[in-house]
Amino acid sequence: MTQRLDYMTAAPDAVKAVYGLEQYIARDAGLEPRLIHLLKLRASLINGCAYCVDMHTKEARKDGLSDQWIALVGVWEEAAVYTPRERALLAWTDALTNIAQTGAPDAAYEAMCAQFSEAEVTNYSVAISTINVWNRLAVGFRMEHAVDRAA
Repeated sequence: MTQRLDYMTAAPDAVKAVYGLEQYIARDAGLEPRLIHLLKLRASLINGCAYCVDMHTKEARKDGLSDQWIALVGVWEEAAVYTPRERALLAWTDALTNIAQTGAPDAAYEAMCAQFSEAEVTNYSVAISTINVWNRLAVGFRMEHAVDRAA
């Protein structure tokens, strides 16, 4: 796979705007870092973004999240490691990431509202939307992830 273009160089102001959302999510939204890792991993898996899955897996490990918790994100509905709060966020991440197919169903929204405040529901939705922007840029322009040394 060959990178199509360097979007950071091609449109730095556009990338700066997305980074602004990223900074809000990380510093000002009051969201739990572990849940940010969770939604970023899940959306990136759904979108088939190897670049982002690689990056967010490494970041989650660096922040002390277990290999099991990270590895089971792709099969979260069958995994016992996630709390009701995490499950609500995973379902909402699935719903928003696949919005053309799901229409953001009431059940997923209601599960979020049962676990989070309205501000948190909004801020997590912005976080989900932001990782979807990054995924679309990385997949669309064929960003290549670094290759670690062989196992």
